[in-house]
Amino acid sequence: MNPAKSQVEIEYCNQCRHMLRASWMAQELLTTFADELSSVALVPGSGGIFEVRMNGQIIFSKKDAGRFPESKELKQLIRERVAPMTGAKI
Repeated sequence: MNPAKSQVEIEYCNQCRHMLRASWMAQELLTTFADELSSVALVPGSGGIFEVRMNGQIIFSKKDAGRFPESKELKQLIRERVAPMTGAKI
């Protein structure tokens, strides 16, 4: 594992059956950021949780936003952290 690469965790509510959404998001992120991410981990949770963390920092919370993240939105949040100087939009 390259220490310069970032790690993403997607914690999802297992009881709410959010695993399919979480795994689809993980695939999208791994495909888009193959060179920038060392891993995307799926973390089962409960209580309706759907949080995305990058290097331990929450970058999206369903609880705070009141909704699930859009794929494009999540990719932009990650792009801002892995390549902040490019200003590239996805």
